[in-house]
Amino acid sequence: MNRFDVVVVGARCAGSPLAMLLARRGLSVCLLDRARFPSETPSTHIIQPSGAQLLDRMGLLDAALAAGGAELSRFTVVSDDVRIEAHVDDLSARPSLCIRRVTLDALLVEAAGAAGVDVRTGSAVTGLLVDDGRVTGVQTATGPVHASLVVGADGRHSTVASSVGAQKYHVVPPGRLPTWAYFEGVSDQAGRALLGRIGETAYLAGQTDGGLYMTAVTTGFANQARFDADRDGYFTTAIRRFPELADALAGARRVGPIRMVTNWDNYFRQSAGPGWVLVGDAGHFKDFHPGQGIGDAFRQAKRLAEEIVEGLRTGGVDAATQRWWRWRDRDAYEMYWFAILMGSPGAQSPLQRSIFRGIAADQEASRTLFRVLNRDVRPSQLFTPGRALRGAAGALRREPRQAKSIASEVAGSVAQIVGQMRSGRTPPPGMPAAVWR
Repeated sequence: MNRFDVVVVGARCAGSPLAMLLARRGLSVCLLDRARFPSETPSTHIIQPSGAQLLDRMGLLDAALAAGGAELSRFTVVSDDVRIEAHVDDLSARPSLCIRRVTLDALLVEAAGAAGVDVRTGSAVTGLLVDDGRVTGVQTATGPVHASLVVGADGRHSTVASSVGAQKYHVVPPGRLPTWAYFEGVSDQAGRALLGRIGETAYLAGQTDGGLYMTAVTTGFANQARFDADRDGYFTTAIRRFPELADALAGARRVGPIRMVTNWDNYFRQSAGPGWVLVGDAGHFKDFHPGQGIGDAFRQAKRLAEEIVEGLRTGGVDAATQRWWRWRDRDAYEMYWFAILMGSPGAQSPLQRSIFRGIAADQEASRTLFRVLNRDVRPSQLFTPGRALRGAAGALRREPRQAKSIASEVAGSVAQIVGQMRSGRTPPPGMPAAVWR
């Protein structure tokens, strides 16, 4: 069979759940991916509690846990010498989950097949089929596959996106160089995640599947030459600066190489058009520091599945994907800028340190920080003008000689927020103003 209701290109954490959800609703779906599974792809491995809840609702959480996914119920967040300790049990119905993509993606592909999806891995899409300006299917090495709708879930370097000429917008260059490695024999197996910044270095670490411990260390791209000259030394020195992480890895052995990603940026993409739609990283990618990517993929797949089913039922699938694109942008917009701020290069400024110190001293604000990371509340509900002013006052008390730079940063932050608000009110390229309203 080479004619389907929907063809999904890309079978990882956006494409496979979407295909599965559509098949469960009775649609005929073909799922294509150039890769074979299990296979690796860059990832933070972290699924926030809200993402774990979606995995549970899809009926896949037990399988992820059985495959070795580690539940993380404790978080230690650092900002130089300030710590916030949190227990997820106090904040959410489910812990976070840490699982390698080599494990998770294979599980998702298998679940799609079990739902009745025609899964074709090792099958690269080489182009799109177009009839009178409308995408009507995809071309593969083994022939065409026709569909009423083509979904691009094929990541940052999406073939579907490039084939339709999907334009990027709100583009921001990368702030940091992500590097990570796995360790075995780690003493800290109590379901704790470590994250934050010390000096110029940012961290994310925690137990994952396979009896391994994932440790990510990020530094500004300005330091890439130093990192490349001595990866082992740079990585080891960075770990020593984070006492809790150094203690956890004492006596542990690294397994495999130190990995890194250099070719990335932050963006939104035009994400819907006649006969096509983009989901996951194909349509939107943001800085990885808050660990949102996998949960966002699940969140987007669930919403898009609902729109596609209704759109195909009523004959208005293009209008449905346009609505979904508008929802995606509005849903992701604030977290996008917050993630970029978290991943900004260099050490934290006096103002940033002061704001974090204030959050750490306020139990309710600390809880709200984790609710922001879980997508329960928007960042603007925590980082209010009042908190910024109190942070500035605290920074001035601690570092009065930095008064000029603190005042400049406050003014710059206000101007940046105003600019983001204005750009957020403008329809993105290719979206009719009537849809955006």
